[in-house]
Amino acid sequence: MSGQKQGGAAEPEFEARVRALLAGDASLVRPSPVPYPEIRRRGVLERRRRLAVGGAALAALAVVPVGAYALGGGTTTSPAGPSPTVLASERPAPTPTGPTSPTGPATASAPAPSGSAPATASAPATAPTAPARPASAAQQLLDGITFDQAATGLGKCLDYNKAQRLPKDPSYTDLGKPADYRIVLAMRSTGDSNAPGDGYFVVAVREKPVPARLICTVKDGAASGLNTSIGDPFGGAKTPVVPDMNSGKLYQQSVLDKGAWKLPFRWGIIGGYRPSVATMTVSYGGGAGEVVLDHGWFVATGTLHKQVTAAPHLKGYDAAGKLVYDSDHDASYEKTLP
Repeated sequence: MSGQKQGGAAEPEFEARVRALLAGDASLVRPSPVPYPEIRRRGVLERRRRLAVGGAALAALAVVPVGAYALGGGTTTSPAGPSPTVLASERPAPTPTGPTSPTGPATASAPAPSGSAPATASAPATAPTAPARPASAAQQLLDGITFDQAATGLGKCLDYNKAQRLPKDPSYTDLGKPADYRIVLAMRSTGDSNAPGDGYFVVAVREKPVPARLICTVKDGAASGLNTSIGDPFGGAKTPVVPDMNSGKLYQQSVLDKGAWKLPFRWGIIGGYRPSVATMTVSYGGGAGEVVLDHGWFVATGTLHKQVTAAPHLKGYDAAGKLVYDSDHDASYEKTLP
């Protein structure tokens, strides 16, 4: 019984010691406090690093032009077409597999500055397609006919010539294309008993490869008549001025209507002149007309208000004003009308 008392009395002391030991150990293993300042500092640094990386990515995208970078492995081509500054032979070969690198072709495809012409060295120069203009539009493009209308008429006349070609026709002459010519006259044409219907004349000349002159009539939007001459317009003549022997088409109406021409009547006459001729004059039916000297060709025009029987009268003068040509004294010039 006494032993039990001693054991029972000792238990509180032992328990107290155990509790003291456990309390001491617990204080040793207690976790250290959370370093909030350090965590916050690291978080700020990480946030700054991400912002810096994101800003660099945006800057890189800003350098690459729209439509020229690759995302997700697909390449988007700019609507403006391929880069004008990279030749096909200089472009890097495409990668067989995998996405296109945004730092290669994207940089090479940078567009040219706004408003600048493409700088592709291999692009061929566009050849001119229109004929040359006359020396004086006011005196050679008459009756409201514009240069564009005259050029269109010339093209139709050349097409008309090609359409008249027969298979293996040895007499056919290719008259070339509009760009080979210079328009020297465009004026209205007056229909008559032989060729009813009004229209307009186009007169054009060329120098190469062989000198040529054509007079063409355009009616209702189509070429209806073509007169041509090939070779030297002087034809061996020694005179300072040589009127074109076929330009009667321009200054007379049909023989069937002799004495009953439609008036007023727009007329013209063309021909060659030599460098010794500085100025020319023309008269027809008692009225004076105008003359333009255009690169070796003279173009005389006017309006007739009465019936006539004599052809236009031409005179040429040198730089000193001396008369060097008079059609009245030219044996080859038809002075009266048929």
